[in-house]
Amino acid sequence: MFEVMVEKHFAAAHHLLNYRGKCENPHGHNYVVQVFARKDTLDKANVAFDFTVLKAELNQIVDDLDHQDLNVVFNGESPSAEYIARYVYQRIQKNVPEITKAVVFETPTQSACYFE
Repeated sequence: MFEVMVEKHFAAAHHLLNYRGKCENPHGHNYVVQVFARKDTLDKANVAFDFTVLKAELNQIVDDLDHQDLNVVFNGESPSAEYIARYVYQRIQKNVPEITKAVVFETPTQSACYFE
């Protein structure tokens, strides 16, 4: 089995709803998003999955999120790292069914992963 990963960075603001603590206040992150796709065979070029395809899908999503207020983008949903990871996964899965997981880092030491 082969698994490939692409990574993209974006900056955005948010605050968590229904949460008590510092994160209920508006603040920002320099997010890192990683998306993984899996295949069990290689093509004639010995490539399991074309990075260009996965990067293009992730670029579209990051372009929509970069330098935005995520509370506005997600229209009343609490934009936690977990919520963002699921959002990224579900958007990419529509065009790339081989996706296995999406990981969203809010800081270099904390992340959330979504997979099905």
